[in-house]
Amino acid sequence: MARDAATDRAAAQPAADIATYLARHDRKDLLRFVTCGSVDDGKSTLIGRLLYDTQLIAEDQLAALDADSRRFGTQNGALDFALLVDGLAAEREQGITIDVAYRFLRTDRRKFIVADCPGHEQYTRNMATGASTAQLAVVLVDARKGLLTQTRRHSYIVALLGIRHVVLAVNKMDLVDYSQARFAEIVAAYRDLAALLGIAEVTAIPLSALLGDNLTARGEGTPWYDGPTLLEHLESVAIADSVREGPFRLPVQWVNRPDQNFRGFAGTLAQGRVRVGEEVVVLPSARRSRVARVLGPNGDVDSAVAGEAVTLTLNDEIDVSRGDVLAAASAPPEVADQFACHLLWLGEQPLLPGRPYWLKLGTRTVVATVTEIKHRVDVNTQEHLAAKRLALNEVGVCNLSLDQPVAFESYARCRELGGCILIDRQSHATVGAGFLDFALRRAQNIHWQHLDVDRQARALIKGQTPRCLWFTGLSGSGKSTIANQVERRLLASGYHTYLLDGDNVRHGLNRDLGFTAEDRVENIRRVAEVARLMVDAGLIVLVSFISPFRSERRLARDLFAPGEFVEVFVDTPLELCEQRDPKGLYRKARSGEIRNFTGIDSPYELPEAPELHLRTAEAAVDDLAGEVIAAATRAG
Repeated sequence: MARDAATDRAAAQPAADIATYLARHDRKDLLRFVTCGSVDDGKSTLIGRLLYDTQLIAEDQLAALDADSRRFGTQNGALDFALLVDGLAAEREQGITIDVAYRFLRTDRRKFIVADCPGHEQYTRNMATGASTAQLAVVLVDARKGLLTQTRRHSYIVALLGIRHVVLAVNKMDLVDYSQARFAEIVAAYRDLAALLGIAEVTAIPLSALLGDNLTARGEGTPWYDGPTLLEHLESVAIADSVREGPFRLPVQWVNRPDQNFRGFAGTLAQGRVRVGEEVVVLPSARRSRVARVLGPNGDVDSAVAGEAVTLTLNDEIDVSRGDVLAAASAPPEVADQFACHLLWLGEQPLLPGRPYWLKLGTRTVVATVTEIKHRVDVNTQEHLAAKRLALNEVGVCNLSLDQPVAFESYARCRELGGCILIDRQSHATVGAGFLDFALRRAQNIHWQHLDVDRQARALIKGQTPRCLWFTGLSGSGKSTIANQVERRLLASGYHTYLLDGDNVRHGLNRDLGFTAEDRVENIRRVAEVARLMVDAGLIVLVSFISPFRSERRLARDLFAPGEFVEVFVDTPLELCEQRDPKGLYRKARSGEIRNFTGIDSPYELPEAPELHLRTAEAAVDDLAGEVIAAATRAG
């Protein structure tokens, strides 16, 4: 029996040791940092070498690295530490980083999550994603090349993201003979850039990631450097936890209703601390209540802090939905629907003002439009340049307009309620990263005025169902001809109508617009708003515009109630349009006298699901007009 007891105690000891070890590591601080910079500056090699030097690579991984280095490596058979991070086949074939790779590190003093970001301009969106949660940025610079465009672009993104701690890692010092003068030259140039960007804290370290100099141990080649190694700095840098210090913010992700006796609001605390009994406000509705219960993963708790996933219940039965924000009643965030923001454009197609996108802010998704590009920022000089569009990887200061008010904070105060993304409504691709600066004053001063006479009353007195008949098609397709015939017959039948023709509107409302893609978007936006007002007045409005882009036709459709918008695709082959060419426009476009002409050097995007599809080559105008009239006079 004594031997059995001793055996039990011996078996229990390793378990106790493991529990103690895990508990010790659980109490360590966690630092999230990102490595960024230009192509081939050594970002992946640096992380791989850190993993190697901190002995976080298992023997089987080391054996695999040795084999991969002989096959894919760039170090003539020696260990290529970049392969520890670059795992995609395309990355190994090309010797570059494409996607963001996350790795976990730990030392006796701290835990780390590091994001290895690609340096290629093509993958800047991936860099912005990796840096979005970082508290510190390691900006690598090749000592031979100095500061490059991507170095400046990534540093600008770091500044936009509000990362306050930056390490300038001057890499590949061994390839410049550990020149102190070269190091000092690069550091001076970067500090000038940092001052321009508003980055206050920069720590410069000379290193060789491949050889490990000044990475985890002192390098013999830099006796003139007396600062910390990179790992020493990462272990000791003080990161203020500002998100825990601010007022309470909880974007609601899910309304938890498992049974009729429980209704809770689940989400991750974005900022501050919430306690049982605390008064909270629901935004944007501004309804107030008090916290009845705070439930964590293991049940009821007295309080919770930023970063924890919780479910809150309230004392009062008030309307709270996904996308709403629960906030401290004593210090609520603002609510607005128009903003000034910095916007990093990530889409292959350019940003055009007036084009609608989905905007995701916190847990709420709304429709947003860039109403104005104030200026574009040159990433090299920080100069403000005039711009009508934003191309891939360009940064601009813009005004945003949303279709409904949202609760927000400036990005400098709260990342979760100040950072947003723009999503293309057709492809669902993320095309922009936004950083909200402030609400526009007009958003606070302008409110909807209640009117006693509504569209139903205006339609009733006219004895008709108001509609917007939107004719789209190539120039010369017959849009205006059919629309004119439809209006003439409707008027003869006693209907109240109005025809908005593209050429006629260009003489007045839109006379200041040209035919660039940006102007075409604005052209349709204005006309759509006018058409909406006419439908609100109870009219049947006919709109005859080329309207070549699907996104703008969708913008127009979204302004109307279901059933009020009828898209009429006047489908005429380009060859037939050119044969007709009543205005001689195609001939001028073919000869180069007219630029940006739809169908020639500007695209026409075919409607995907129009309510009416009129093939003019197969039917007479009267017959086609009859189809439109039937749709226009159909009871609502």
